[in-house]
Amino acid sequence: KTPGLRRPFARQHAHRTLNIVSPPYEERQAEGKTDAAPHKKSELVEGLFGNKSEGLNLSFGFPKGSLQKSTEDLFHRAGYTIKFSSDRNYFPSIDDKDLNLVLFRSQEIPRYVEDGILDVGICGHDWVVETGADVVEVCELKYSKATSNPARWVVAVPESSPIQSIQDFSGSIIASELVSTTRKYFEDNGVENVKVEFSWGATEVKARLPRVAGIVDITETGSSLVANKLRIVDTILASTTRMVANRDAWEDPEKRLKIENIAMLLQGAIHGRSKKGLKMNIKKEHVATICDWLPAEQSPTISPLVDTEYCALEVVVEESMARDLVVMCKRLGAHGIFSYPVDILVD
Repeated sequence: KTPGLRRPFARQHAHRTLNIVSPPYEERQAEGKTDAAPHKKSELVEGLFGNKSEGLNLSFGFPKGSLQKSTEDLFHRAGYTIKFSSDRNYFPSIDDKDLNLVLFRSQEIPRYVEDGILDVGICGHDWVVETGADVVEVCELKYSKATSNPARWVVAVPESSPIQSIQDFSGSIIASELVSTTRKYFEDNGVENVKVEFSWGATEVKARLPRVAGIVDITETGSSLVANKLRIVDTILASTTRMVANRDAWEDPEKRLKIENIAMLLQGAIHGRSKKGLKMNIKKEHVATICDWLPAEQSPTISPLVDTEYCALEVVVEESMARDLVVMCKRLGAHGIFSYPVDILVD
């Protein structure tokens, strides 16, 4: 016997299946062999996905700017295809008839969702806080422009600045795009007479302007601050990407179901991006060794093979662990080892 090969089922009598196909429903009804009409659509499928005969016309705010490319990638991993007809196209197409995508800046999305112009959208939690928008935060989506770490809004000053603490900003000017949140931060910390000027961009440069004591700006890695010779005094807000929904849309059962399904797929795509799947054939006597090496929550799937001395083993592990597992299993005599990316992983 060849380890790992399964014997195909015999198909020599496949033609006989024609003899046991049920006659059409109308014939069985005429013979009195059925009482009820057949379901035109599975009730289970309709319960999970809603009535698909017509699109839901769900308006979806897609973030333009720094989050756009990473959001496109996330939707692709979740199984969606999004197409832009041009760089100036604000209404990209998507292969889901329930969704109507429209590009907005992340800063605008919370307000448009609150007002019902959008049913749902993706934006940073920071802009929900800044705008004070009354929306449903459906889920957290841990991704951003460069990393999966939260973005931070920080108070920063030039490296040569005498300012060492928040209290030193009393009576000074701060430049920031996050005006309301910055004002509240200084008020909550008892720092008086701080004037917060709105920054239209290039905020790091304004830290060196005369009479500007510092800035409040967003950073993921801190590299831009270092490049501009700025140091962080404090963090005022940590923010991750969120899916937010209009409250009326959330109360609509079909729209809510659709929003929850999208959230499930996007979260699954985020969860799966750092994972690798592994498959192999290995002797049964080595399975316990592999299980002992794996984290407790990552129990492999074991399937029998024709050669009873062997089994097929499949497991999903962290990408960094996969390479070590491949080497270990090969040294234990495994063969037919291959890995595959995990686009979606839903617990």
